[in-house]
Amino acid sequence: MTPLSQAAAPAELAASSSSHTAHGPAHIHAPSPGATATLINDLRELFKVKVVTLVLVTGWGGFYLGSMQSGISSVQRGLLDTLLGIGLVSAGAGALNEALERKTDARMKRTADRPMASGRFSLAQGVAAGLAALGLGAWWLLLHTNLLTVALALLTAFSYVAIYTPLKRVTTLATFIGAFPGAMGPMLGWTAARGRIEWPAIALFAILFVWQFPHFMAIAWLYRDDYAKAGIRMLPVVQPDGWSTVVEALFYAVLMIPVSLAPWRLGLAGVTYAVLATTLGLVYLAYTIRFSRILRATSEDESRRLARDLLKVSVLYLPLLFTTLMLCATAKY
Repeated sequence: MTPLSQAAAPAELAASSSSHTAHGPAHIHAPSPGATATLINDLRELFKVKVVTLVLVTGWGGFYLGSMQSGISSVQRGLLDTLLGIGLVSAGAGALNEALERKTDARMKRTADRPMASGRFSLAQGVAAGLAALGLGAWWLLLHTNLLTVALALLTAFSYVAIYTPLKRVTTLATFIGAFPGAMGPMLGWTAARGRIEWPAIALFAILFVWQFPHFMAIAWLYRDDYAKAGIRMLPVVQPDGWSTVVEALFYAVLMIPVSLAPWRLGLAGVTYAVLATTLGLVYLAYTIRFSRILRATSEDESRRLARDLLKVSVLYLPLLFTTLMLCATAKY
């Protein structure tokens, strides 16, 4: 990692000076206050720990449900091995994404302090860290899961880094394309447990895929000025009146309800799940409808509040839905 600036504390400087007088030059260097905390925070940003956490939660859901389909417990060493491998691949992809976007990140207020955008990590260090995590994760999955899971994990990383990331500066379709790698968490968990792609795994993938659009429209609207400065062609940047943003968010929020019921239709869970999933979906839809008030917001503060509220609800909705599904899942024997 990039060496952080170091400075000795006053007492240590005095000790160093004394040591120099009595015994010759002393080479004592102490990290500046907060250096370790800064490095830890930089690593969290570089590897996108928040995003990785979401991938792991959904990957756990896929592994849990796949294990239940096989009639075995998911509380096993295989779960930890799977999540470790998925987490490393996701972290590596996140670091490579930041390497490619370091210049655009530097133009945006919300990302300007990222380690590569700010210059605390060099490009070579960021790429090396990303490739190392990606390679280690793929190797670990190969050892402990199966070739299908490894192939899907690498395909996910490739499409995220090499396709979605550069397309963000070219077309608004990047959001749609990026939703594919963004939805792979539960699919990877399922294939690690079952060794094959099945309709329940596709249903879990579809839930993640559809969920992303209201979630990301809220983010895109909230930070549309930042995206515009960086030349990233998000929908609110290309069509700033907000109509397309609202229509897309509403379309997928409505679609979210029947898609979230697919596990019930496929026999993964009982009617209790169906009722609770519908209730959660209606809440998500209600906040998306509320988000549509950005079209007649009387101030920027009101507009941002509406987007932020939808963002918060979307972040709560997904883990609640997956937790409900896992609790209501029916085992196959």
